[in-house]
Amino acid sequence: MRERQSRLNKIKELIKNNRIDSQEMLLEYLSRAGYMVTQATLSRDLKMLKVGKISDGWSGYYYALPEKELISESEKSYIQDVRRGVISIEFSGNIGVIKTRQGHADSVALALDILAIPEILGTVAGDDTIFVILRDGMTKEDLIESFRKRIPEVDA
Repeated sequence: MRERQSRLNKIKELIKNNRIDSQEMLLEYLSRAGYMVTQATLSRDLKMLKVGKISDGWSGYYYALPEKELISESEKSYIQDVRRGVISIEFSGNIGVIKTRQGHADSVALALDILAIPEILGTVAGDDTIFVILRDGMTKEDLIESFRKRIPEVDA
């Protein structure tokens, strides 16, 4: 079972980092990485991973991971931006002030907006400060709970 998971991870990595337009090409990449599999096994793996072929718009089709795979990778990047930048969070009613490292407010605010934290209505960033406006009915505690689930390293 461990070998299968390792192979599945390698397939995802190969598809993310290369333009692969056939199973034969993917089998070749896998072979170079030390994974000897049959076409039937590869076909089952691709089905399990929900890999599909998408058009490049001019010269053919290539393999792509499902959208949620891509989103989770970019989400990790935005979570890292928040982790790196946030120093403290304080609230007065439904308005919060997030103190960030110098020059990080813009990237942290963008990350919070893209992560679509449901409690946050919007953000306004300065250089090292972000104003956070909570949605009606949301509290500081709701936001902190959401942070604990999605960005646990941020001490809100």
